Amino acid sequence: MSLESWTDLVDLNRLRDWMDEERLESGPLEDATQLAGGTQNILLKFRRGAREFVLRRPPHRPHMNGSETMRREARVLAALKGSDVPHPGLIAACPREDVLGAAFYLMEPIGGFNATVGLPPLHAGDASIRRRMGLAIADGAAALGRVDHVAAGLSDLGKADNYLERQVARWRGQLESYKEYEGWAGPAEIPGVERVADWLDANRPKSFKPGIIHGDYHLANVMYRYDGPELAAIVDWELTTIGDPLLDLGWLMATWPDAEGRGSTGSVGVQPWDGFPKIEDLIARYAEGSTRDLSAIQWYGVLACYKLGIILEGTNARAAAGKAPKATGDMLHASTLGLFRRALGWIEK
Repeated sequence: MSLESWTDLVDLNRLRDWMDEERLESGPLEDATQLAGGTQNILLKFRRGAREFVLRRPPHRPHMNGSETMRREARVLAALKGSDVPHPGLIAACPREDVLGAAFYLMEPIGGFNATVGLPPLHAGDASIRRRMGLAIADGAAALGRVDHVAAGLSDLGKADNYLERQVARWRGQLESYKEYEGWAGPAEIPGVERVADWLDANRPKSFKPGIIHGDYHLANVMYRYDGPELAAIVDWELTTIGDPLLDLGWLMATWPDAEGRGSTGSVGVQPWDGFPKIEDLIARYAEGSTRDLSAIQWYGVLACYKLGIILEGTNARAAAGKAPKATGDMLHASTLGLFRRALGWIEK
């Protein structure tokens, strides 16, 4: 997927004037460079005075309310300041749309790398460091789950009431909605789709402790430090909400590659993979940093497979109707099948 150009979406003169109002350095905005990110959102790195900034704003045609997403992201990043959750440091946010045509925010540059893009020599050359990288991603999820969202001022960020009870019906309805796409083969092509849903309803945990959820927690959405195995930052907070934080660990379980580096959603591109811990090791590591009840953690892994599989199947349905590339639809349908096979494997154990 090619990056949408920032030149039509970020007016540097208007941005400079807004920064003047906010007293964020002085002088011209220089060395503007677009960064690659995990989503379609625009990431623009630039320098003003002695300081570097990264601007984040929605694309021209966001897949959801782009400005509201930016406001939510900025609010959560502000609330995480001072916590032990690795996150991009928020500098300032503009909730208004009259400056750049959409809400946006400025954050500190992240000194780190995305493991799915490539490993630096230090990490590529040491299996013990790769093991610690895997444990670090579990630490990040546990740290986020420890944050008191009420004390952080985020009690109204999402609806925690009946959060777990709503999940299966919500995503079953989403799957049913794909029938509007002519040519889609339908849910019968997905192995065990009803069995997984019924199992989730029958085995749902009776209670949970609400907290902040990242919403899309996997290897491509964290950045690692160059000088060691620790996380530099958890990124791409566009799906953040309040719910059951154990779903972030479940998401990690659903997407984590096997011993050969193959994930349920296809290869994650991390090479070499040997040394990285197994899913069971991630769960054990999370437990070390959390007081949450993990006795039903398999349920969260199955729910993550169910939810993510249905989300990905949406592109396959659109492709069947000629509204998305067929190759992309085929690839994501294969990922959906892999996720449901993983879920069925857990259920049958």
